[in-house]
Amino acid sequence: MKTGFSNNPAEQDLTETHEINVTPFIDVMLVLLIIFMVAAPLATASIPIDLPTTSVQPPSVEQQPVFLSVEADMTLTLNDDERITLDDLQQQFERLVPDQDTRIFLRADKSLSYEELMKVITALGNAGYVKIALVGLEQSSGV
Repeated sequence: MKTGFSNNPAEQDLTETHEINVTPFIDVMLVLLIIFMVAAPLATASIPIDLPTTSVQPPSVEQQPVFLSVEADMTLTLNDDERITLDDLQQQFERLVPDQDTRIFLRADKSLSYEELMKVITALGNAGYVKIALVGLEQSSGV
């Protein structure tokens, strides 16, 4: 008579399967897909609102841009016609550009050191002109 129990170790070995059962993962993904398909339309607000119309004027553009050019020998030129010195920069700017909210376009020679350029920017900041834009040339695609 053969029973379900055996003392022979060769008969007790179970064969190993190296397969992953993906059916539970597919079931979970399908349930999540259904949940998101139902919840997504509910998440969008579809409240009809009649928005008012306005006639907004475009912001005013500066009539004449202010350019400060710094040459290689630290010569400062305002708008290509007014020569000023670094020491007199504050007094000259107060006389020539009274609005301190004016944006200053700073053009500097590429041979200037960082220290020399920072002296000019610091002098402008001490004079109260903090809106400073650095101007450069656009590099051509062939270079």
